[in-house]
Amino acid sequence: MYASLAMALQAQGLIATAKAKNTSTPRTPLTLQPEELWFNKPAERWLEALPVGNGRLGGMIFGGVEAERIALSDSTVWSGAPSHNDVNTEALAHLPEIRALMFANKFAEARSLCEKYLLGHPASFGTNVPLPEVRIECDHAQPTLYRRWLRLDEAVAHVEYRSGAQKYSREMFASNPDNVLVVNLRSDAPQGFNGRIAFDKLKQPATISVEDNHTLVLRSRAVETVHSNGKDGVNYQIRVLARVSGGSVSSDAQSLHIEKADAVTLLIVIGSSYHGEQPDEFCKRTLARVQQTPYEYLRAAHLRDYQAIYGRVQITLDSNRTLEPLPTDERRRRVEVGQDDPGLCALFLQYGRYLTIAGSRANSPLPMALQGIWNDSLAAAMGWSDDFHLDINTQQNYWAVNVCNLDECGEPLYRFLERLRIAGRETAARMYGAPGWVAHVVTNPWGYTAPGWGLGWGLIPIGGAWLALQMWHRYQFTGDRHFLETSAYPVLHDAAEFFLAYMVEHPEHKWLVTGPSSSPENSFRAPDGTQCSESMGPTCDRVLVHSLFQACMESSRILGVDAKLHARLEQAQARLAPFQIGKHGQLQEWLEDFEEAEPNHRHTSHLIALYPETQITPDKTPQLAKAARMTIERRMSQAHWEDTEWTRANFIGYYARLRDGESAYRNLVGLIGQNADSSLLTYSRGGIAGADQNIFAIDGNTGGAACMTEMLLQSHDGTIRLLPALPSAWPHGQVSGLRARGGVTVSMKWHEGKLRTAWLKSDRDTACTVRLGNDELHVKLPRQKAVQLDAANFAARVS
Repeated sequence: MYASLAMALQAQGLIATAKAKNTSTPRTPLTLQPEELWFNKPAERWLEALPVGNGRLGGMIFGGVEAERIALSDSTVWSGAPSHNDVNTEALAHLPEIRALMFANKFAEARSLCEKYLLGHPASFGTNVPLPEVRIECDHAQPTLYRRWLRLDEAVAHVEYRSGAQKYSREMFASNPDNVLVVNLRSDAPQGFNGRIAFDKLKQPATISVEDNHTLVLRSRAVETVHSNGKDGVNYQIRVLARVSGGSVSSDAQSLHIEKADAVTLLIVIGSSYHGEQPDEFCKRTLARVQQTPYEYLRAAHLRDYQAIYGRVQITLDSNRTLEPLPTDERRRRVEVGQDDPGLCALFLQYGRYLTIAGSRANSPLPMALQGIWNDSLAAAMGWSDDFHLDINTQQNYWAVNVCNLDECGEPLYRFLERLRIAGRETAARMYGAPGWVAHVVTNPWGYTAPGWGLGWGLIPIGGAWLALQMWHRYQFTGDRHFLETSAYPVLHDAAEFFLAYMVEHPEHKWLVTGPSSSPENSFRAPDGTQCSESMGPTCDRVLVHSLFQACMESSRILGVDAKLHARLEQAQARLAPFQIGKHGQLQEWLEDFEEAEPNHRHTSHLIALYPETQITPDKTPQLAKAARMTIERRMSQAHWEDTEWTRANFIGYYARLRDGESAYRNLVGLIGQNADSSLLTYSRGGIAGADQNIFAIDGNTGGAACMTEMLLQSHDGTIRLLPALPSAWPHGQVSGLRARGGVTVSMKWHEGKLRTAWLKSDRDTACTVRLGNDELHVKLPRQKAVQLDAANFAARVS
């Protein structure tokens, strides 16, 4: 069986021929491929390690010589438990009083009642918990020619070095088709590998045993006391099976010993009880399917599966050739001090795509949390938890899915939203006496939809609807009517029903406003000088309700349903508060022109009207666009501005939508140089939001990739814009496979800052408007036929 399979895989180039197998040497820096992170020393810290993942199972590879460390994680290993008693039962009765106080500008009194009656009371909220490390002790000293690298185009991490006369190499990947993390260890000398394999850095109480003399087994429960009661959590199990070629495996009570092996393959599986599965049965069943499969076939199946998604987009930016031969950490350091490196920007975009694929696959049981599927143990110990933040972070995790041609990677989020819709009905009814569904600022796998448990951040009733707009955006990009009808519209419809019932009339202006609500995590000075966060009708809510109603109305028209609801939504949308420009020329964040209590704050949630929504644009609303720019510049000019990873990603998108390529590029450089570690993983900076050290957060990687794409391609308001915010630092380049709304795939080449050629291919027969600078062209796009656009005459021809 394996002989015929080998011939087929060799023909596809997925495994080497028998003659060449296992004799390859690492590529030298002079022949580096652009889609590779590489380093000339092992990682010492978690943020220096290299991530692999299959959408559920994650590993951080340190690349040590004396001992390799693989920090494990699993998206379903959560503390906590479901609860139906998270809503304050007195909330509904006190809503009218609180709203009346706010309309009367008595914010301090209203704030006191909000704290007493509206905040959530989670019984056992929980967090994703960190897992133990697998430690592979090799006892190799004085390494030479050391190199570790991550091939983004293969999703394989490598380590290679010499110790004495022998060369040692490792390959590590997380396979989605086989649901296993695979580690392959080799020596170029016969019987040259010896080592010990054990679990290290245990995070919860656990039992460790050995089965069949070659399988390590760890059994534990995800319990902790920061975010849950120390009792609730899933059961989980980790199994590490060792296979050797040309050597032997022995064991003691808690470790495996490898002696005189030519090669070793470790198969690591994790199972949890999250979906009612028995971890023991799951792990045994998973290992039984792969334990006899040769390493080469495991690797080939992984490549075939992964590359089918990753290979859709390619990008090359004009590079400073003096930087490309340098290790990635050195290139990042040089960017930090002001040296341009367009090639590193291209790598950063592809890294964001890589992390999205590694963190979220079509079969993933959960969407990406704050740290994706990885876990540094720091976020889980913070007050804000490694959970699903609905006040921009989870949204930002998925911004890259549509524009970066990763459509199926959004499926876990859409399934999660369908479940959240069901869970949020109870909160809508009990807390607000409203139909439909609502979710606030944070949620967990158990369907938590009540407000958060603290003032200043907890009262954000728009979080669920904000996340649900990702489903509408998906329809805009794909035109998938079945998805709209069966998945997106039910979620959007019920969210709109909630806000129709929840909003109230402003007594003076007669606008429909939300509240009590917060502009995410920010605060203002009330007329009496009190610092407050909760008010009626913050601008962020207005933006999202407007977009939600618009999405529902368009869906109603497309599907030919709910004409009466369409009319109600249209009337309500017309009564929403207008955008307002404040005394500093800024876009107002609140209904009143309050002074900001923290003018250096990291959140600018009202600017989502500019990006990713499209209610403010330089063409339609030039004065509001100017006010949005003023808001950004005021924030960044403040002393101790809270410069953090997702904020920088936001600002790239904001400036791209303002078609200011130079400012967008400066913020991209700020993201890479000041908010990413040597591994290019982004972090929430120590000193901000209560953190005393840098803590990994994936939203800077994913959101940064999406917003960087906006510099090259935009598609909103019925128009595809080519190179709308191209910076002077990228005079030459090419990109292929980006996606535009309407089901259009776009590729481009440019030289000396000007477009040479673009190709547009549509999923269906359609027509669109294409803009290049101030020039506009109406183009017919036949289904699946590339239409080439020449910049010289901007003429279209079908190829």
